[in-house]
Amino acid sequence: MRYGISFLPDCGPELKSPVEYFRDAIDLSVMADQGGLETVKMTEHYLRRYGGYCPDPLSFLAAVATRTQHIRLMTGCMLPAFHHPIQIAAHAAMVDTISGGRLDAGFARAYMPYEFASLGVPMDESTERFRQTIAAVTRLWTEQGVSEDGPFFSYRDVTSIPSPAQHPHPPIWGAASTTWESFQWIGAQGFGLLITPILSSVADFRAKLGAYRSSFSGGSGADARPQVAASVPLYIADTEEQARSEARGYLDRYLAVWTEAANSWMSASSVAYQGYSGLAPVLQATTGSDLIARGSAIVGTPDTVAEQIRALSVACEFTNADQILWQIDFGGMPIARSGRTLELFIEKVLPQLE
Repeated sequence: MRYGISFLPDCGPELKSPVEYFRDAIDLSVMADQGGLETVKMTEHYLRRYGGYCPDPLSFLAAVATRTQHIRLMTGCMLPAFHHPIQIAAHAAMVDTISGGRLDAGFARAYMPYEFASLGVPMDESTERFRQTIAAVTRLWTEQGVSEDGPFFSYRDVTSIPSPAQHPHPPIWGAASTTWESFQWIGAQGFGLLITPILSSVADFRAKLGAYRSSFSGGSGADARPQVAASVPLYIADTEEQARSEARGYLDRYLAVWTEAANSWMSASSVAYQGYSGLAPVLQATTGSDLIARGSAIVGTPDTVAEQIRALSVACEFTNADQILWQIDFGGMPIARSGRTLELFIEKVLPQLE
């Protein structure tokens, strides 16, 4: 099992200015690198407090690359429906070269109606845009004189520069959350799987991981195996009572921001997003205490956190090919608190898991 950290900005200027947010996120990334963690992940979103501080995870990861030495840099995720494949291929390859070959390229369909509406992209096209753009980016990373003629983009005899530092290209990951088809398609492509199982039961989470693994087709080679990276909230304090009482407030704030964004589904629908109209009510009915009680957030002292992580690893059949990426700054918490969680994980939890 490997570990890293995962960022999804969930605050606005009333809690942290953009300057404060990115200063803190970069400092936490440096701490993770120095503590021997595997990965730092940043997602892409627009316009609202739910992720809106980071419309470009590649820019953030380029900044992290200049302050770190070893940690992998993961987009979690880029949203290809909103970009041209030539831009993604070139920008991602640039970060891969700046970092000396440390980029992991994660892609997601996007799912917030207000983002599609504001950017003028039809939601019903999201699946095909997602799949065709990833395929086109992969060709641009590995071929010369590439031509495409499809409904979403068209070009002839294109050779993308710079080339990625990694050969044949950075590892590719796909995000899945709800539909079984998404898990199976990502596995069939031989991609790594990104998941945030905060609203899933352990049984549902495990079943969907099984669908991904059973569908996996990665060809040959040492790296051709299923790999899962699960983003999970983590909060560690010196006492159990302190950890639970403090974490509840930050988790409630995180859920409120997510609910505010998901409310856009109340007036939207799409054949490509069956069941998403019910997301906001589910979120609204969920509390931080619920997440702690069902193990969707790992909260406690260093010793109890280590026990919870071991139990999760066994329940979900995680192996040394898998990662848990800790969400340590949810709810716009100050860096003194998120930094303390990361410090306790590195110094007191990680030695118990090795």
